[in-house]
Amino acid sequence: MKNIAVIGSGTMGNGIAHVFAQTGFNVALIDVSPEALEKAVATIGKNLDRQIKKEAITEDDKKATLDNITTYSKMDEGVKDAELVVEAATENIDLKLKIFKDLDAVCAESTILATNTSSISITKIAAVTSRADKVIGMHFMNPVPVMKLIEVIRGYNTSDAVTNEIMELSMQLGKVPVEVNDYPGFIANRILMPMINEAIYSLYESVAGVEEIDTVMKLGMAHPMGPLQLADFIGLDVCLSILNVLYDGFGNPKYAPCPLLVNMVEAGHKGVKSGSGFYSWGHGTKDLIVADQFKK
Repeated sequence: MKNIAVIGSGTMGNGIAHVFAQTGFNVALIDVSPEALEKAVATIGKNLDRQIKKEAITEDDKKATLDNITTYSKMDEGVKDAELVVEAATENIDLKLKIFKDLDAVCAESTILATNTSSISITKIAAVTSRADKVIGMHFMNPVPVMKLIEVIRGYNTSDAVTNEIMELSMQLGKVPVEVNDYPGFIANRILMPMINEAIYSLYESVAGVEEIDTVMKLGMAHPMGPLQLADFIGLDVCLSILNVLYDGFGNPKYAPCPLLVNMVEAGHKGVKSGSGFYSWGHGTKDLIVADQFKK
C-alpha cells in the first residue's frame, strides 16, 4: 500500500495526512474548499517546524513530507489511485453516508474505505456501500502527529483481512492500534464522554468550580488535562453529539447530556473553536482563564 487519500482538511484531516506523508506514503488531501486546503498545508508545515525545533526531524524530512502531499478539491480526482481512503469530514451522519456512497461509486473495487468517526456506527456507514467487508473505522486521536493511539473499529461485516491490514498499517505509522467492535462510542468515547458529562453535572450542581474539578482529576487521577478543559479542547458541540449517539444507541439515561452542556452549545460556547467554553481561550492556551459565567 502506497497511495492514501484523506477526505477533509480540518484539524483531524491535516493531522492524518501529516503522519501518512511523513511515513513515506503518497497522500491526496481532499477538500471542497481550496482555502481550507491551503490552510491545512500551512498547518502541516508549522507542525513540521515544531518537530525540527525539537530536533525530531530535519529540514530535508520536512521537504520530503510536504512533497508527498497533493491537494485536490474534487474527490473523484483525488481518490482515483487510492488504495486506502480515510474520511475525516465533519461528524455528521448524513454527510458521511453521502461521502461513502460517492466513494463506493468512484473508487477501485479493491480500495479500503476507512472513517475517522469518533462515534458513528461503522456498520451503518458500510451499509450504503457495495463493499461492507472493506469498510472500517480508524479513529485517530488529536493531535494526530503526537498521540499514539488508533482505535481500529471493525463493522459487522468488516473482513479479518482488512482488519489485519489496517492494524499493520497503523503500526507502520508508529502508532499503537487497538481493535474494538462496533458499538456506540466504541471504547474511547464510551468511557471518556460519561466522565466529561459527570464533570459538567458536578459543575451544574455546584459541587465544585471549573478549576477545582479539573485540579482533582489532574492531581488526584494523574490526568494530563482536566475533563472540562479537555471538553473545551474537543469541542462542546462534539461532546454533545457523541453523548446523543450514546444515549440514542443504548437508551440508557446515564448517557443523557447535562442540561448545562446543551445550553452552552445552543448559546455558541463550544470551547477552543469559539473562543469560550468552560474557559476563555481568546489569548491562547497559556493564558486560559475560567470563563466569566463560571467565576465565583
